[in-house]
Formats: sequence, C-alpha cells, structure tokens
Amino acid sequence: MTLATEFDAPTAQSLERAIEQLAGRRIAVLTGAGVSTDSGIPDYRGKGAPVRTPMTAQAFLSSEEARRRYWVGSHLGWKAFAAAEPNAGHRALAQLETDGIATGVVTQNVDGLHVRAGSRRVVELHGTMRRVFCTHCGQVFDRRDLAARVEADNAWIAIPENIALGPDGDVLPESTAGFRIPECTVCGGMLKPDVVFFGEFIPAEKFREAEQLVRTSDALVVAGSSLVVNSGIRLVERARRRRIPVIIVNRGDTRADARASVKIDAGTSDVLSALAHALPRAR
Repeated sequence: MTLATEFDAPTAQSLERAIEQLAGRRIAVLTGAGVSTDSGIPDYRGKGAPVRTPMTAQAFLSSEEARRRYWVGSHLGWKAFAAAEPNAGHRALAQLETDGIATGVVTQNVDGLHVRAGSRRVVELHGTMRRVFCTHCGQVFDRRDLAARVEADNAWIAIPENIALGPDGDVLPESTAGFRIPECTVCGGMLKPDVVFFGEFIPAEKFREAEQLVRTSDALVVAGSSLVVNSGIRLVERARRRRIPVIIVNRGDTRADARASVKIDAGTSDVLSALAHALPRAR
C-alpha cells in the first residue's frame, strides 16, 4: 500500500507519523461509535447524526411507560442492529491482535462487532446488547431468545423494512399502545438490557480491566470516538501520564486532540486497515 495514493497528503503524513510512533510497540485500542458507522450503525455525534434523547437509568427503572417505549423501540431496531456485520476496521483490529501488536480493544460500543470480527480481548465498557438480565433475581437471557418471546407476545407489531436505526439499536416508535413488556420467566421481575444507560456508572471492575489493558501497553490508539464520555477521556489521561504515544483517528474534533501525539482526521476503516498492513513490517 502506498499511503500517498490511498489518502490525501495531510492524512498520509499524519498516518506516516503514527506508524513511526507505533512501530515496535504493543498497542491498546479504544473505540467508539465511529468504528461501526461503516457497518450501518449510526454515530451519536457525527455529522448528520440525528438529535436523540437517550434513555436514562432513572427513567427506565422508575417508569413503566419509559420501559414500554424502550422495549418497543429496541425490538423494532433489533433485527437490523443484529444483522450488522463487522467492517474492515473491526477486522483490522482483530488482525493486529493476532499479529501480537494490539493487546486488546476497549470499546464504548454495545454492538458486539469486535467479538464477531475475531478480537479475543474485548472490554465492553458500556455492556452489550447480546444479553438481558433480571434486575430482581439476576437471571441472564440471550437477546435473540427474548426477541422471539417479544414477537410471540406482541404478534401485532410489524417491523418496517426501512427504519431510522439508532446507535444503540433502537428506533423511535410511532406508538407503544398495547405493547406487552417482557418479564423475567424465572421470577416475573423487571428485565434490563446488559448495557450502561445514560446516568449509570460503568461497573468498577470493567473500568479496572480497561485501565489494566492501557497500563500493560506501550501506546494507545483511539478510533471513532469524540471522547465526550468521561470513561474515554480518563483512559487517554492514563496514557498521557505514562508518556506513551496517543494516536487519535476520528472524523472531526475530539476532547483530547490537544493531548494526542498524532491526530488523523479520517475514516477509521481505512486508517486501521492501513495500520494493520504497515505495522507488522515496521516492527
């Protein structure tokens, strides 16, 4: 691959500098929603992203109507969300791990695409849409099984072919009237997706796992995140304090651009693929 022909001049120069700084180092990777846009899952804050009101933990836990709205929208979006396939960026990160270059991936995404792409060490900071659990007895359910049950209990729901899918796999429903909220089949308790809602704290053990990955690496690559969420900026700060290179790949500004060793304003799929191609030769 010739960078000068694959990228415009400023991007190629930034990428060359990133390759120089990453060569011979073990790399931790932090990813955000921008890594999954090429898989058809929209970004939260990217250009053209719709304005959305996130579900809060307080609303979900305290309001039956909020839960009804969530489960209708989440079910309508589930099939499209679950059908998304890993893109070249996901596969490049899996290859970097296979090559012994990447130590693992810390992701803010809940789509599970890093796991499906073949990455083995994945810290899902905000949880995963693959699982649902009971807030009363702790029983865990596979989301696919729950989707089948929701359809059986709400046979009148028609899933449209063209839907405005949200970053967390939900849509804005036109109506929630008559929808039967799924309950735990063990105890009848409240079910919640195994994700961190807005206003919830990331489990302490998850963040410690992410910190450990950064602590045992020689560089940090941030891909597809504007770093608005505090968990991401905290990991960047951990890397900065250790004085290891921080490479940021993101279209548009991030909260940590001033702290980056190199900022690459470009698409993550192309840049991560270029890194996976170039770094084994640079080691």
